[in-house]
Amino acid sequence: MIDLVAVEHRRNAAAESAERATTEAATIARWVAAEAERRPLLQARLDALAPLAATADRTHELAELTRGGAGNRRRIQLSSWVLAARLEQVAAAATVHLLEMSAGRYALVLHEEPASGRGKGNAGLGLRVRDGWTGEERDTTTLSGGESFFASLALALGLAEVVSAEAGGIDLGTLFIDEGFGSLDEQTLDEVLGVLDGLRDGGRAVGIVSHVPELKQRIPMQLVVEKHRDGSHLRQPSAAAL
Repeated sequence: MIDLVAVEHRRNAAAESAERATTEAATIARWVAAEAERRPLLQARLDALAPLAATADRTHELAELTRGGAGNRRRIQLSSWVLAARLEQVAAAATVHLLEMSAGRYALVLHEEPASGRGKGNAGLGLRVRDGWTGEERDTTTLSGGESFFASLALALGLAEVVSAEAGGIDLGTLFIDEGFGSLDEQTLDEVLGVLDGLRDGGRAVGIVSHVPELKQRIPMQLVVEKHRDGSHLRQPSAAAL
């Protein structure tokens, strides 16, 4: 015998499943229709974003270049590159003096070796010396004490000339040198004082800040700083006292 009650239950369950499927199908159809309506708007917005995305990509690439990142073959930051151009001017002006001080041997040149690691920010801001006797470039640390002093003095003079040119030709005729004499032997000290005398004869006022006793006998005009309980005092010795 056929169980009519069971058959009825199965029919009702099938009808409910069909109804749910029909409802879900209608919901999906409405969702598809809504998405179809939104698609042109979404596409229009994507098209509008495309130029902005391209601009963002170019901006990112430019940022990487300026900070010395990917795509920057030299690994030099933009700020360092700008400063390097000015340093090159200073080095060129300093070389004129250094060639004279070193009897034509040394010249200062910009060193643009790409940096790596923690020294990256200083990439492109190095200086080397070109040795006219060997025709090679070498690190400034290879210079002797006297040669380093001449290089520093030449840089100071070159910087003063570049700044003077940038300031409309204002004369920076006063130069102060703070220490650096203690490491010089007697012969080099004579050479240094000869250069400083030449600068003075050329119209520059040269001031030397030093504790080296030998300089007291060689510099006629002096100001002595003396420490007292109530503070420091300036004293100008007489020529006879020197």
